[in-house]
Amino acid sequence: MAMAVKFDKTGGPEVLELREVEVGEPGPGELRMRVDAFGVNRGEIMFRQGEYFYPPALPGSGLGYEAAGEVEAIGPDVTGFAVGDAVSTVPGFLQSEYGSYGDHAIVPASATVHHPTGISPVTAAAVWMSYLTAYGGLAEDGHTRPGDHVLITAATGGVGLAAIQTARHIGAIPIATTRTAKKRQRLLDAGAAHVIVTDDEDLPARIHEITGGTGVRTALDPIAGPGVNTLAQGIAQGGHLIVYGALDTTPTPLPNARLFPALSTRTSTLTEITWDPDRLRRGVAFVNAGLATGSFTPVIDKVFDMSDIVEAHGYMESNAQVGKIVVSVQH
Repeated sequence: MAMAVKFDKTGGPEVLELREVEVGEPGPGELRMRVDAFGVNRGEIMFRQGEYFYPPALPGSGLGYEAAGEVEAIGPDVTGFAVGDAVSTVPGFLQSEYGSYGDHAIVPASATVHHPTGISPVTAAAVWMSYLTAYGGLAEDGHTRPGDHVLITAATGGVGLAAIQTARHIGAIPIATTRTAKKRQRLLDAGAAHVIVTDDEDLPARIHEITGGTGVRTALDPIAGPGVNTLAQGIAQGGHLIVYGALDTTPTPLPNARLFPALSTRTSTLTEITWDPDRLRRGVAFVNAGLATGSFTPVIDKVFDMSDIVEAHGYMESNAQVGKIVVSVQH
């Protein structure tokens, strides 16, 4: 028997329960892994609340995309893995069908990757959601070039901090935003070349000041909502506005084509990378190279025990963190 986090109804963190479950054996295309740590992500909060883009499988739904641990068993037709391999999962499955919140999990082999030897499970659990999202927004299409200015909004989250490191890995110049001045120094310490405090400063004016009037080449934004029009004012001719989240649930207008005729806008979803084998292969190679050379060092804000999963979700909802929230699993 194993332990897993389950919930019977949507709602706040208190609906999550740690339960004894039967894991079983992996089927075709699946692996069973011992989970040593898993990441907590905004999408899992929304899934638990019933606000994600697909519903949970109630009652008794599991959840979780991002686990790190060791292969225990291999299902039929699976190649490229051996029992004992150090692996992590990426968001290439539905939480309503699989889940990473537990001490053991059966997961699709197609959504499982090897990570460099020598990194801890806690570190490995903080990598893939954040860095593959940053890779997809900044590196996959080759649009961001060395010397380009990149605007990263809501930059104190796991993806924002990964995007700062990814921009620097490419040779670009990351400009981070945060609402309050209390997180400014944390972002500078994390590698941001400039920080704009949006509650106190005029965002387009500061962008143009920093870039010498040209604007940024790329803006990477998880907020959406009507604020995209403000972002568009700071983007260079031929630049990209890439929206990868919806923290603002109000309607998101496309920037006015008459006012911003040379601006390219698009949404970027992690599944564009994780559900495409070729893109995933490129993304994994990119991220593993950054981990191996030290360019990528996940920023971990706080580590919880699995028995404290309710508190972990509550902490995520508080927006107090700077970096990744990780849950450690004791065996």
